[in-house]
Amino acid sequence: MLRLGLTGGIGAGKSEVSRMLSSYGAVLIDSDRIAREVVEPGTPGLAAVAAEFGPGVLTPDGALDRPKLGGIVFGAPERLRALNAIVHPLVRARSAELEAAAGPDAIVVHDVPLLAENSLAPLYDLVLVVDAAPGTQLDRLVRLRGMTEDEARARMAAQATREERLAVADVVIDNDGPLEELEPQVRKVWAELAERAAGGARADG
Repeated sequence: MLRLGLTGGIGAGKSEVSRMLSSYGAVLIDSDRIAREVVEPGTPGLAAVAAEFGPGVLTPDGALDRPKLGGIVFGAPERLRALNAIVHPLVRARSAELEAAAGPDAIVVHDVPLLAENSLAPLYDLVLVVDAAPGTQLDRLVRLRGMTEDEARARMAAQATREERLAVADVVIDNDGPLEELEPQVRKVWAELAERAAGGARADG
């Protein structure tokens, strides 16, 4: 098994790269999606969040009120730490289950938006960073996602810097240009990953 950590700043195109890798045959483990799953109605995770933050973080139908919870933890580091202490172990456990089910020959891509921020690079065999210039990120967030410029800058500022992400990268995909320039890069990286995984399987055998 080859374990790849995939990350990139908001608007850099990480989701598009993860989609391509999945289409080539990678087993994709999406940390953001799992983080939502572990606090769905009826889960121990949601019960723990409600116990920590109060029933006010639940909607009338018993789901997590994400805007309400976000208003509590945004800008309050100690409350954010309390939330992460509940959610992160659940995400790690579920990710481990999915990875174990992938099989020994799989190339497993862990899509981790905050990989650099949380110093997670040592957990993976390789780290792939999808890189774009801050100006490109800002343009995409405003033009494609409908954010205001201030909203986009705030979201970018809350993440690691470009330099911090590149410092943990083993492989970098440059997504500063148009989409048609992205796929050849991703396909080349996939071929290298497949070759490395096959070599590792031979060495293990």
